Amino acid sequence: MSNFKPLILIVLIMGCVQPSANSDKTTSADTTKTENTQTDSSIVSQTTTIPDSAFVNIKSLSSEFAFDMRYATSNNFLKAVVYDCDNCLMRHEVAKALLSANDSLIKMGYRVVFFDCFRPKEVQKQMWEIFPDSRYVANPYKNGSVHNKGAALDISLQKIDGSPVDMGTSFDHFGEEAHHAYRNLPDSVLQNRKILKTVMEAFGFHSIKTEWWHYNYGAQSKYTISDQALCP
Repeated sequence: MSNFKPLILIVLIMGCVQPSANSDKTTSADTTKTENTQTDSSIVSQTTTIPDSAFVNIKSLSSEFAFDMRYATSNNFLKAVVYDCDNCLMRHEVAKALLSANDSLIKMGYRVVFFDCFRPKEVQKQMWEIFPDSRYVANPYKNGSVHNKGAALDISLQKIDGSPVDMGTSFDHFGEEAHHAYRNLPDSVLQNRKILKTVMEAFGFHSIKTEWWHYNYGAQSKYTISDQALCP
C-alpha cells in the first residue's frame, strides 16, 4: 500500500484546486472603454481617461438627468429648430462637477433637467440678431457666450417622479421676473430657485443675475470659443 500513497496525495491535491472564475476575464475596473470620437472633433464617450478639456455628451455619462433641449425644437424664443440633434455637450471638467451636483440633488428628491448646453457660435449670432440685449444674450461679436466654450448650462429642476418644479417663469423669459434678485414670487418658487443655486454653487458653478436657469462653470471660464460640431 505504501507505493500508492504519493499517487493518492496528488489526486487529492488536484481535486481541491479550482480554476478562478475570473482567471481569463478582465474586471470592469481594469477595462478602459474605447473613445467615441467624431472624425473632426474631440467628443468622447465615458472612459477612465478623458482630458478635462474634451467635449463629452452628458447623455453618455449618466442616465440620471432629464432633457428638454429647446433649440432642437421650435419651443424657444427663436421660434425655430436651430439644432440638428438634441446632444448635450460640455467640457469633461464641467460634466464631472455636474454629475456630483446631480447626485446631491437626487438625494434631495430632484434631478437636473437640461434646456441647453454647448451652443455653436453660429446659433449665437442668430440669437443676437433677434434679441441684441447683452443682459440675456451674449454678443457673439465681442466675447461670445460661455455656452460657445462648452462651460455653460441652462437647466432647471425636476422631481424624481418626473413632475416639473415651479421656477416662477418659463425658460428664456427675458424680464425681471427671471432675475435672482426678484422677490415678488411665491415662497415655494423662491425656495426652488434657492435649492438649485445653492447646490450648483457648492460644486463650482456660478449664476448670472438675469437668468435663474443659467450656470457657468467657474467664475471665469478658462476655455475659448470652440468650433466643436454639435451633431455627428
